[in-house]
Amino acid sequence: MTVTKTAEARTVVLPEIADPSQVAPRDARQLSRLFFDQLTVLDEGTPEHQYVRNTLIEMNLTLVRFAAARFRSRSQDEMEDIVQVGTIGLIKAIDRFELTRGVEFTSFAVPYIVGEIKRFFRDTSWAVHVPRRLQEARVQLAKATEELRSRLGRTPTVKELSALMCLSEEEVNEARLASNGYNSSSLDAAISSGDDGEAALADFIGADDNALELVEDFNALAPMIAELDDRERRIIHMRFVEELTQAQIGEHLGVSQMHVSRLLNRTLAKLREGMLAAN
Repeated sequence: MTVTKTAEARTVVLPEIADPSQVAPRDARQLSRLFFDQLTVLDEGTPEHQYVRNTLIEMNLTLVRFAAARFRSRSQDEMEDIVQVGTIGLIKAIDRFELTRGVEFTSFAVPYIVGEIKRFFRDTSWAVHVPRRLQEARVQLAKATEELRSRLGRTPTVKELSALMCLSEEEVNEARLASNGYNSSSLDAAISSGDDGEAALADFIGADDNALELVEDFNALAPMIAELDDRERRIIHMRFVEELTQAQIGEHLGVSQMHVSRLLNRTLAKLREGMLAAN
């Protein structure tokens, strides 16, 4: 595939890959450098940009399979979900990777992939962390409760459960308490609020303001941005506040998209060095 850069650069011919997912890992590492180099100079949304990005995704799917292999004890259905979630992590890594970092893409991408998989487990399993012995006791408790309820025609007592499960009454109560950590209540669940009728659970629960964690960074970054020249500040504002593409920024400034990319990378490097020095 022929990819034409801006007037400031030469035309580059990228190899046509019939099935990128079948590229060997060693070849994928070498080809990825070439494709990442082109991705930085192509206009977002163009067929050329989409081709390069999609090829990078398919070429590096082996990284997803590598990361997912550590969870091979899971069921087949779960493994399919794990691979899909891991692919999301791969895509995020591709969109955020920069060759100028001087690191291999594989080293950069694997933490993104594994992190996305772990987040999937966190969001779809126990609502809170519970020791394994209590997780097993919960299953045993559920079976014993159902068996005694069918046999007695009523809800069994702790003493009856204790006898059937061969556990102390204290351990049965502990297993009951642990069961509360398996399912979480919806914040939209209606609860009684006394004389005022019903209200949502969320009305009684405080929430963390994640933006507070950024206050310190913003305070450190503000004077550094103030020291930038007018064009640098304008580019930062258009890219991260107005969320314009590099091509759109180039149209506003009357320069090429490649030139905008260089200016943006230089400005971000300057801010990054200032933040590291401040820490």
